[in-house]
Amino acid sequence: MRDRCPIGNLEEIVNDLEGPPVNTTAAPDLAEEFGTASGILPKIQGVLHKYPYLSPLAVLIVAMIIFTLLNERFILATNLSLMTQQTVIVGTLAIAQTLIILTAGIDLSIGAIMVFGQMMMANLVVGSDVSNVAGFGWPAPLAIAAGILIAVVAGAVNGFLIVRFKLPPFIVTLGTLSIFTALSLIFFKARTIQGPEMPETMTWMGTTFKIGPFTVMTGVLVMLGLYAVFAYILRNTAWGTHIYAVGDDPDAAELSGINTGRVLFSVYAVAGLVMGIAAWITIGRVGSASPNVAPNINLDSITAVVIGGTSLFGGRGTMIGTLLGALIVTVVENGLALAGLDQAYRVLAVGILVITAVALDQWIRKVKS
Repeated sequence: MRDRCPIGNLEEIVNDLEGPPVNTTAAPDLAEEFGTASGILPKIQGVLHKYPYLSPLAVLIVAMIIFTLLNERFILATNLSLMTQQTVIVGTLAIAQTLIILTAGIDLSIGAIMVFGQMMMANLVVGSDVSNVAGFGWPAPLAIAAGILIAVVAGAVNGFLIVRFKLPPFIVTLGTLSIFTALSLIFFKARTIQGPEMPETMTWMGTTFKIGPFTVMTGVLVMLGLYAVFAYILRNTAWGTHIYAVGDDPDAAELSGINTGRVLFSVYAVAGLVMGIAAWITIGRVGSASPNVAPNINLDSITAVVIGGTSLFGGRGTMIGTLLGALIVTVVENGLALAGLDQAYRVLAVGILVITAVALDQWIRKVKS
């Protein structure tokens, strides 16, 4: 019902590809030879079904090799550090999107909720001469907590509408996308609050430090920590099992005693929590709070999840795959930029990757269990 994907078990992967030992002394079974699928492709199909993170990992490695050959600056520590920082916003939001897509849902409002949360944080913490809303001059920790709480409530609203009224997630989140985008513009008057206008705590996620030749941003470490936490939750907790079960077959999950409505509601609420944390990270990464930040982040988060091997039909995918998918998008855009290609070609490359990933998922899902 759900796919467990341990990393590093190379021997098991190789065994899956090689298949069972061959008995060279026995006469060949022609009925079996011609009546069932044989060859390396079915074995690869089975391995990719069992370890969905392998395909994005292979794409990432190949892409990095190609772009290094095209421009040796690609592999420099400064450029690698820059790419990790460029990944942090979409990579964090992709965690929330993964949880939702694993249940066979989708969230088009994920970026709008994040923007609304970060604008609320910033406006609550600054003085009345800067902010456009009430509650001026709050302590930074309280303003951050309020922004995260608002994102949780927004996510819970999505979950409530989907569960209570049996509305399609696509339609619900398409509506809340417009609602939260409008609220950000109405409440905050399109006013950008700059980093120097806010306490240092608000931009703490953007602080950097050196590890050898690499520059590491605090927000990147927080993002990686979230990936580790949710990877553990999906693999080792009952809630994680229920998420996969609901996405794989909600009717079967219901018959097995799982409260599918409660699971769906909790997923959207927890996704809101991740959006709230992403809002704080965004303030640090950008160095300001603006209602116009990351206009394409909704689609970018879906792109990262799909390229990372999570099935849009639910029930199959991993957090490590999503992280690899987010890195692939950044690597392709950065590599093509260093190669001197126009932005249009970078968008084209990402589009091809998305279609290829979905086609590959369709092929992998046909594997015989």
